[in-house]
Amino acid sequence: MRKALTAVAVLAAGGAASAFLVSRGDTSQATNPAAQAVPINTTKVTQQTLKDTETQDGTLGFGQSSSAVNRVAGTVTAVPDSGQELRRGNTVYSIDNKPTTLLYGALPAYRRLVIGSEGTDVLQLEQNLKAMGYTGFTVDDEYTDATAAAVEEWQEDLGLDETGVVELGSVLFAPGHLRVDSVQAEEGSPLAPNQPVLSYTGTTRAVTVQLDAADQRLATLNGAVTVALPDGKSVPGKIQKVSTVIIPAESPDKDPETKVEVIVALADQKAVAAWSSAAVDVTFTASERKNVLTVPVAALVALREGGFGVEVTDGTTSRYVPVKTGLFANGQVEISGTGITAGTTVGIPK
Repeated sequence: MRKALTAVAVLAAGGAASAFLVSRGDTSQATNPAAQAVPINTTKVTQQTLKDTETQDGTLGFGQSSSAVNRVAGTVTAVPDSGQELRRGNTVYSIDNKPTTLLYGALPAYRRLVIGSEGTDVLQLEQNLKAMGYTGFTVDDEYTDATAAAVEEWQEDLGLDETGVVELGSVLFAPGHLRVDSVQAEEGSPLAPNQPVLSYTGTTRAVTVQLDAADQRLATLNGAVTVALPDGKSVPGKIQKVSTVIIPAESPDKDPETKVEVIVALADQKAVAAWSSAAVDVTFTASERKNVLTVPVAALVALREGGFGVEVTDGTTSRYVPVKTGLFANGQVEISGTGITAGTTVGIPK
């Protein structure tokens, strides 16, 4: 026999619902002829792919910015324009009329390279020399006499003294061709060592999203997202980088904020070519369950024995069946239990 009902709150990731606290009793109608009244409001168990999604504000731009820092004291004699794109072999800026040249490589330049130097930076230098057409040396991590000879040829082409030595500050290693984001130094101004000259980004458009720390579950590396553009179109994206950033306090009476910064790579660059910067909406999928049985969260009832159940009805009688819950998303909940199949009719408590 159905016992007195007490309303309780059921809180879940997919939303909140009201449920009833009931005794399941004997779920067999053969031994429980006094089955409860048929529910007025019903729905059917459906089989579907359930996704836990969340949409956040993002900014379309060129991804994370890096800073080019002067390594030697001198006077700024040349800087590029903001928005200018530079490729391997191009001059990034000049100090005392000596160029700092863009080369490709993941390891930043950190020392003077001379005969006898060994390491990844030497390998990067030789790879770039070969790519620019210089020969006569073996591409490896050793700076040999042959390497120095190739460097002298390169220096001659640049109109520099042919020393065969790559001085610190004469090259800027970047992952690929770059776009000048902003310029801090002015032509004709003196610069001390370790002062920023300009900031730069890659040339590929990307989306930046700053998530609250509580939403870190959304930031899964290589996770798929959908980006809604200002023109109403949507393009797929992939989470390329996740990092933690500290946002300084706006005033002394406020605390700094911890944010999770997400960089989203976009494969379809043509779709976003019209914007150098734009506000976009980014939809993240935190969890996904394919081909699972679901009901509205409101169909769940809390059992006195513990756990949850649903009220299954055949149109003339009904009974409470315990279920195991899975993913909650978009007002639906994944369920499984004995006798629960796609198309099963269940009640929704008032």
